[in-house]
Amino acid sequence: MFDQTNHLPAGPGVGYKPQHYADLLQDPAPVRWLEVHAENYMGAGGRPIAQLKYLAERFPISVHGVGLSIGGEGALDHDHLSRLKYLCDWLNPASFSEHLAWSTHESAFLNDLLPLPYTEATLQRVCDHIDQLQEVIGRRMLLENPSSYLAFDESTYEEPAFLAEVSKCTGCGLLLDVNNIFVSATNLNYDPRAYVDAFPLDKVGEIHLGGHDEDEDDHGAPLLIDSHGREVADPVWTLLDYTLQRSGPLPTLIEWDTDVPEWPMLAAEALRAETALSRLATQVPV
Repeated sequence: MFDQTNHLPAGPGVGYKPQHYADLLQDPAPVRWLEVHAENYMGAGGRPIAQLKYLAERFPISVHGVGLSIGGEGALDHDHLSRLKYLCDWLNPASFSEHLAWSTHESAFLNDLLPLPYTEATLQRVCDHIDQLQEVIGRRMLLENPSSYLAFDESTYEEPAFLAEVSKCTGCGLLLDVNNIFVSATNLNYDPRAYVDAFPLDKVGEIHLGGHDEDEDDHGAPLLIDSHGREVADPVWTLLDYTLQRSGPLPTLIEWDTDVPEWPMLAAEALRAETALSRLATQVPV
């Protein structure tokens, strides 16, 4: 439906932070591509835009939206859509993605990406919004699976089946966040490998990895928070290996958005992603 002239490489990427600008220009290895949050680059000029233009000459760029509220009950914000279109037109990113979540109510914007019941009504609303978004920006988007802390009794779809149906109806691709799978599986007490087995991996264009914080709920059960503020946990790396064995190599991003470390630590996380991808080529068992 939508043709794109550039693509992300099936290697490690990192979420770009301005404090790493000089490091990326001097020695980016093993990083092969960068992700930016759309809402940080919707202005018309200034240093952030100048730096992004310079980086885009050297790295494929993925644009990740966090504020469109694709699952919201209201209409998509036209001004937000217009700014997204302007950004995608001049940047021509290799990928654009957003979340399966809602974050608006009437004219208010919320700080959280909130969950949705997986029902026919939700499916129609999400598909309508994705159709509108893809038409406006003129490119195929990827939709990301959420991290969940509760489940809705009214849901009639399991999450992988819901995402598969959204992709089928809209032609959008999917972004598979492996940390989100592990967080949700722990919080909602299901098998993360069974989730991967049920997921439409042929629709995945990008993988995300991030750190989470550990807590307990009111009953003393484990509660994981998708914080993006620390290194990726070992069981998430194990789940990545399981996923890649079934999907094949894919662009794999390290997200670290709070308590951002110095470059060597972030590069070391990217190196672990490169090692996981390299195991596919050498067929080392995991």
